[in-house]
Amino acid sequence: MKPPYEITPKILRIITSISEKLGAINATYLNKPSPKLRKENKIKTIHSSLKIEGNTLTEEQITALLENKRIIGPKKDVKEVLNAIEIYEHLEKYDPFNEKSFLKCHKDLMQNLIDDAGKYRKQGVGIMKGSAVEHYAPPYDNVPYLMKDLFEYLQTSEEIELVKSCVFHYEMEFIHPFLDGNGRMGRLWQTLILMQKYPVFEYLPFETLISNDQEKYYSALSDSDKAGNSTAFIEYMLGVIDKSLEELLNFTNRTLTEKDRLDYFLSLNKREFTRKDYMEIFKDISGATASRDLKKGVELNLFKKIGDKNKTLYKL
Repeated sequence: MKPPYEITPKILRIITSISEKLGAINATYLNKPSPKLRKENKIKTIHSSLKIEGNTLTEEQITALLENKRIIGPKKDVKEVLNAIEIYEHLEKYDPFNEKSFLKCHKDLMQNLIDDAGKYRKQGVGIMKGSAVEHYAPPYDNVPYLMKDLFEYLQTSEEIELVKSCVFHYEMEFIHPFLDGNGRMGRLWQTLILMQKYPVFEYLPFETLISNDQEKYYSALSDSDKAGNSTAFIEYMLGVIDKSLEELLNFTNRTLTEKDRLDYFLSLNKREFTRKDYMEIFKDISGATASRDLKKGVELNLFKKIGDKNKTLYKL
């Protein structure tokens, strides 16, 4: 069965806003940000997603672990971060529409943290808020069937990815298929679904906005629970995504430098190219600017120049 939700005027307004921002991001060559910004955003994503789950490590400590340095911190927190780093360094390994890949990701994310990493729970669970039970998850023997239906929705629904990713995130949290790691898996899997259509989401740390105001996140989950559909959560998560895209555009709302252009061009993985190929990507620069950029790239040893004049070729 299709998970219950309604496409409201508010959802349509936010989707329109997101689409406009995605267009601006593509137009300003930000769909693959610079390596420095990618690294910063990866650290923010890992820090924020694990902080929501109670991890105490700072961004500085996570940066040190990412650079293979030793730190002092709780053993469990360090292991959580190391597992998350491994996942976010190899996101391409996971297929967001495949249930076996989902279980493999949970196993990798939670290895040496819980006994049943990569396996659906075999006991009932309730989500506590203070001393009261906020949410009773469905019986454990229903979990395999509910998750199978959820992946079937992902695979067959013609709904746009922006909505499907929110629906999956909410429904997975509602089912609560694992004994631990459900929150970080929900946020990670939404990223993977979005990445299939919009590569920029690999580098967009929307978890930071969730972490900064966790109460709104849990309220949106609770409101959807009470309503019996994911509409409230879809509205909330699309708002978070829209704000994250706005922050990315604001952060990089500047004239591109030669280094920005070179970083972006190299991210396209062209093994060899000409000045004409370079100008096909950056249509608003002059031939002289393109030549200066490429000369700088050679000086920085980013690629080498072969030939001369109109037979010049550049190779990585």
